[in-house]
Amino acid sequence: MSNRLNVAPNDLSAFWMPFTANRQFKQSPRMLVSAKDMHYTASDGRKILDGTAGLWCVNAGHCRPKITEAIQRQAAELDYAPAFQMGHPIVFELANRLVDVAPEGMDHVFFTNSGSESVDTALKIALAYQRVKGEGSRTRLIGRERGYHGVNFGGISVGGIVTNRKMFGTLLTGVDHLPHTHLPGKNAFSKGEPEHGADLADELERIVTLHDASTIAAVIVEPVAGSTGVLIPPKGYLQRLRDICTKHGILLIFDEVITGFGRLGTPFAADYFGVIPDIITTAKGVSNGVIPMGAVFVKKEIHDAFMNGPEHLIEFFHGYTYSGNPIASAAAIATLDTYKEEGLLTRGAELAPYWEEALHSLKDAPHVIDIRNIGLVGAIELQPIAGQPTKRAFQAFVKAFERGALIRTTGDIIALSPPLIITKGQIDELIDHVREVLTMVD
Repeated sequence: MSNRLNVAPNDLSAFWMPFTANRQFKQSPRMLVSAKDMHYTASDGRKILDGTAGLWCVNAGHCRPKITEAIQRQAAELDYAPAFQMGHPIVFELANRLVDVAPEGMDHVFFTNSGSESVDTALKIALAYQRVKGEGSRTRLIGRERGYHGVNFGGISVGGIVTNRKMFGTLLTGVDHLPHTHLPGKNAFSKGEPEHGADLADELERIVTLHDASTIAAVIVEPVAGSTGVLIPPKGYLQRLRDICTKHGILLIFDEVITGFGRLGTPFAADYFGVIPDIITTAKGVSNGVIPMGAVFVKKEIHDAFMNGPEHLIEFFHGYTYSGNPIASAAAIATLDTYKEEGLLTRGAELAPYWEEALHSLKDAPHVIDIRNIGLVGAIELQPIAGQPTKRAFQAFVKAFERGALIRTTGDIIALSPPLIITKGQIDELIDHVREVLTMVD
């Protein structure tokens, strides 16, 4: 422990950190060395209130005993089993457990290791499904502006965050994008689903007219767009997308890597909005972020379309060395047990009204131009510094850490998504941190 507590900046050069201002970090490192429940411990011994569930993933809080013990037992019993042409009982148990909590009709699960892999898996399933059912001309994929679907080539192609795309060439061909749903002029400071913007879903009809439905395999959207700054769908928007997709034989994919497993106060966003897609991508909360794992849910008819031909042949040529890894599976089962025992898949609904009022109490804080919330997710959008976009929010992030809170920023937006075990007192503490930080930034 003493070595970890005394890492000097010149020890940090070998690690090229992801999505990080590497030079700034290595001049003034922000090191986390342990965690428990709602708090991290920094290398200087300070407790840091986790306002982001790690990276939207530690839904049950940190270092939960049931999950830790399950990992320890599994590592000592079966550390790895081949994922191709072989199985182990625990992954089948996990699949059954996941189907039990999934939205109605999601009867089959394909395991991955991350949200990025889940997205690329879902896109490949969609393309292959259209082919096996005799509609091989359906090769086009439709994403959405400002969408985030991970960082693999498929995900950044259907995604719509410019900085994630601009350096990597032409990406996948045959991709189009719906407009985003952020309408600050009409929906600023909305509580829950905004009133305006359901008609933006009708842009899908324009795209269908442009390309013809016979060329479109799938539409992928986040029910709540998280990493771009918590963009909440207008009332009726997702149902309208569902109706248009059904009308034209297009698969609808919900990317629930963030919203899955209780974030909105329901097991999945599909439950919250009452809209059932054809495919759901998940990761993060499936294993409480402890061990990398993802899961793609599909409807029975999609799975069954592949189950034909000679039985000795592989039906779907896709998968990963670590799909359904035994230790990750054990962690996920223990995570589901923890969720169930503590009612965490629905606890967000109980806290949501208190969370909403606490967030919106920041309306008159310095630099705030919008606040958005749904379930246990919130965003505080800040006025950018002229000519220096993102700088004000980054200052807020650094100062919050110095004060004892972990927040997340994207652009000039502060995004909050605490573990589902947060108390009302800790909500007040987190909001107080943000309020004070906003008085300190330029």
